[in-house]
Amino acid sequence: MENQVADVLIIGAGPAGSVAAGLLRRQGIGVLVLEKETFPRFSIGESLLPQSMEYIEAAGMLQAVVEAGFQYKNGAAFARGDRYVDFDFRDKFSSGWGTTYQVQRADFDHVLIREAAKQGAEVRFRHQVTDVDVSGAQPVVTVRDPDGNSYRVTSRFLLDASGFGRILPRLLQLESPSGFPVRSAIFTHVEDRVMPGTFDRNKIRVGIHPRHVDVWYWTIPFSNGRCSLGVVAEKAFLDGYAGSDTERLQALVNEDPALSGLLANAVWDTPARHIAGYAANVKSLWGNGYALLGNAGEFLDPVFSSGVTIAFKSASLAAACIAREFAGETVDWEADYARILKSGVDCFRTFVDAWYAGSFQKLVFHPNATPDIRRMISAVLAGYAWDRSNPFVRDPQRGLSVLGQYCDD
Repeated sequence: MENQVADVLIIGAGPAGSVAAGLLRRQGIGVLVLEKETFPRFSIGESLLPQSMEYIEAAGMLQAVVEAGFQYKNGAAFARGDRYVDFDFRDKFSSGWGTTYQVQRADFDHVLIREAAKQGAEVRFRHQVTDVDVSGAQPVVTVRDPDGNSYRVTSRFLLDASGFGRILPRLLQLESPSGFPVRSAIFTHVEDRVMPGTFDRNKIRVGIHPRHVDVWYWTIPFSNGRCSLGVVAEKAFLDGYAGSDTERLQALVNEDPALSGLLANAVWDTPARHIAGYAANVKSLWGNGYALLGNAGEFLDPVFSSGVTIAFKSASLAAACIAREFAGETVDWEADYARILKSGVDCFRTFVDAWYAGSFQKLVFHPNATPDIRRMISAVLAGYAWDRSNPFVRDPQRGLSVLGQYCDD
């Protein structure tokens, strides 16, 4: 079997892998990216958060993203029945980007990996990792190429950016229960034909089911007159709806008069699909010569669109640690990577828990929320979950608990 070598081997060409590759190449480090699919390929998770732009810019990919023509995004709107409230991410507590994009992930991911390749990363599509050995001085990965031939790659460091494929967690038995109930999502893309003036296309619309506080819909507009549409609920709830995924999604949309009215003229031209039990966790985010990025390490829930931001943050932290390690420094991967990444993930987790409990929804719709509180909440919703000067980041549990008591008064 042929043996090859690489400085850094990255499994997966999605957002985490692409940005990690770009950041490493800008520091002169060699990168090999292995991707089992052919791009462009469909992926869910289309609404970015503004902090994502910081990492895209740092990786040298900003111009390509700006020129791709994606839908401008400046905030998030929440709706339930006749109640509607929105957050403008430009009016937030934390400094930094206040705008971003809503993207067709097939195109967005392709833009990023092309930029990584332009910067010198070697990218191999349709190359699938079949085995990993991290017991030695350097990780050794076994790969199957498109013709079915196998070869090995020995690298100085290994990054798993395989997303829901979760290559290293599966091969190294790193899986751990997420702690979240088993939830499912049914989703599709439609030609929305929304009447002008009835929908703010610069914001994601998060709708709440009229009768079930833990069932919610996303509507993410694109720049081409289409939108991503989906519903999230516990698996047992969605299993109660019969028919195809499209029929189930249409039935659920029809239960929300505001959403069904908004999409009254929509063309359902793409079969819906579903994903179940997507929440995931691991025993450790790093090990001997490797680290897990983004969804390969942990995925919470899609409600606040945090997935790509967490992926980019993990890529940024890991690339910085690798550069230091390659320069001869001693890196404490637990302190310098895992703990920092988890602090923001845990902030998002607290907000997700409060969302499904209904307490965060009370806060969102409260008529007397102060401007300062709204700016702090807006910052978290914009992705700034690592800004510890924000009280809702420094101690999100306490902050949401105090506000919950206020909303109940």
